[in-house]
Amino acid sequence: MTTPASRIFCAVDTTDLDTARDLGRRISGVVGGIKLGLEFFVAHGPAGIRAVIGEANGDSKGPPLFLDLKLHDIPNTVAGGIRAALPLKPAFMTIHSAGGPAMMRAAAEAAASAGAERPKILAVTVLTSLDAGDLESVGQRTPVAEQVTRLARLAKDSGVDGVVCSPAEVALVRAACGPDFILMVPGIRPAWAAANDQKRIMTPAEALAAGADHLVIGRPITGDADPAAAARRIVAEIEEGAGA
Repeated sequence: MTTPASRIFCAVDTTDLDTARDLGRRISGVVGGIKLGLEFFVAHGPAGIRAVIGEANGDSKGPPLFLDLKLHDIPNTVAGGIRAALPLKPAFMTIHSAGGPAMMRAAAEAAASAGAERPKILAVTVLTSLDAGDLESVGQRTPVAEQVTRLARLAKDSGVDGVVCSPAEVALVRAACGPDFILMVPGIRPAWAAANDQKRIMTPAEALAAGADHLVIGRPITGDADPAAAARRIVAEIEEGAGA
């Protein structure tokens, strides 16, 4: 059964192993899964991932893992990176859609080699820290929403399971790519939280109503003195927004 809590991945963005372990234990069972990213992986590698995910549930399985490495390289190298991560059994992994169709196809094929336990591959479209001015500064003059939609269509055509996009583009991507394309959405801030460095944000209830499948929420949970209580507060906000 899909619940508001099960749709939340908590972003544990830290290089401190003890902090990550503690957060994992405190939020396990309160949210749908844990996102561990590049800074943690570079600091601690697969052993660190296993420590956090295993200890979160007190066993070797642990909660669903969103391994957010945003791989971007030649197709063979990205495929090798995906295969190297398969023993960790991530539920989701990320690549950059800007790597092009051959790279995305290689990633999808590498993930498929794991069979039924394969990770779902999500392509990053435009980072939520970027706005139109940032894109123009690197020579991309297409409006953000148009670029996101273009990259999402390319990802779907390349065999990728879904994309990471900001809340502002959820409805557009859903319309362009259909109901079965996974939308993992960062840039989520509860009504009571600060925006920090995210420029294209939305509340959890708004993002789900627009068509998001999963929400990535970090500092509103991890920065709270009681992360589990903060997560429950977000779930209650979602339920209230949905009229539950």
